[in-house]
Amino acid sequence: MNGWKEHKWGEIATLEYGKGLANYQNDNGKYPALGTNGKIGTSDIFLNSNPGIIIGRKGAYRGVHYSTTPFYVIDTAFYLKPKINDLDIKYAYYQLLTKDINSMDSGSAIPSTSREDFYDLNIYLPPFKEQKLIAETLTGLDDKIDLLQRQNKTLEQLAETLFRQWFAEEASEDWEEGKVIDLFVLQRGFDLPSQNRVEGKYPVITASGANGFHNEYKVKAPGVTTGRSGLLGEVFYIDTDFWALNTSLFIVEYKLATPLFAYFFLKSLDLASLNGGSAVPTLNRNDVHDLETQLPPKELMQNFENIAFTFFEKIKSNNTQIKTLTQLRDSLLPKLMSGEVRVKN
Repeated sequence: MNGWKEHKWGEIATLEYGKGLANYQNDNGKYPALGTNGKIGTSDIFLNSNPGIIIGRKGAYRGVHYSTTPFYVIDTAFYLKPKINDLDIKYAYYQLLTKDINSMDSGSAIPSTSREDFYDLNIYLPPFKEQKLIAETLTGLDDKIDLLQRQNKTLEQLAETLFRQWFAEEASEDWEEGKVIDLFVLQRGFDLPSQNRVEGKYPVITASGANGFHNEYKVKAPGVTTGRSGLLGEVFYIDTDFWALNTSLFIVEYKLATPLFAYFFLKSLDLASLNGGSAVPTLNRNDVHDLETQLPPKELMQNFENIAFTFFEKIKSNNTQIKTLTQLRDSLLPKLMSGEVRVKN
C-alpha cells in the first residue's frame, strides 16, 4: 500500500482517563457528557476542547463513540489524545470501529479495557490527506443516515402532536366513557427458545424492541407491542409481519381503535406504574384493559389514522434507505481501513 505505514496505537495516541462528574443526568449543560456506552447527559465544563473519540473503560460492553463538539468524559471511559499531528481524528475513530475493544480486558472483577493491550494494537496509517478523504467518505454516509433518522423522529413527533391535540387538548365531554378493552385487546407474546430460532426476515419483538430475526411470523402488520416482562413502558409500532416474543404484549384485536391511534394511546399511558411483579417487573394485560378512558368517535380515530399513516409510510421509506446506506458503510469500512479500497481525490 503506497504511502501507508504500520504503527502501534501507543506510538500515535494516549488514552486519557475520564473524571467523576456530579449532576450530569440532565440536558441543560452546554457539552455532552459521555461514559462507556455513549452519551449519559450534559455538562457545563469539558475535558476535551475539540471533537474527539471516547472509548469505554468499564463494563461488559465498552463502545467507541465520537463527539463532534467539545465534551466531558466520566470515569467509566477514556478519551483519545493524539501524540502526532498527522492523525485525522475522524479517521482514527473509523479505524477503532474495526477493533474488538471488549476483548481487551484487564482481567479484573469488573470487565475493563486494558490500556497496555490497546497501545499494542496495530494501525495502518495512510498519508494525512488520504486519511481525511477516507473519513469524509464514511462521514458522508453516516451524515445521510443521521439525517434520515432525524427526519423519522420529526415525522413521529408531528403525528404525536396531532394525537395530543385531537384526543387530549380538544377532547369532548360528550365522548362516551369506557375502558381500554373497548378500544383494543392485548395478548401475551409467543415462546421462542433461542435454540429454535432460525435466521429469517421477520423481526422478533421483545419488551425492549426488535432483537434478531426468525423465519416465521406470528403477527400480521401493522402491529403494536409493549413490554410484558422485564422492561415496562416502551411501546413499538411494527410495520412488517413479526414474531411477538413472550416478554411482550401485542394488540391481537382492534375494536374501536385503529393501529396508530392505539400506538400513541399506549405511549400516553404510564404503563410502568402498573407493574405487578416483585423481582421481575411484570405487566398484566387485564390491568391495562380495565383502565377507564374516553372513547373518541371512530370516524375521528380513522381520520387521525389516515394522516398519521402518511407520516409512517415516509418513515418506512426512510428506514429502507437507512438499511441500504448502513450496509454500504459497513461493507466499505474494513476495506477502506485496510487499503483494499482506495479513495481518490
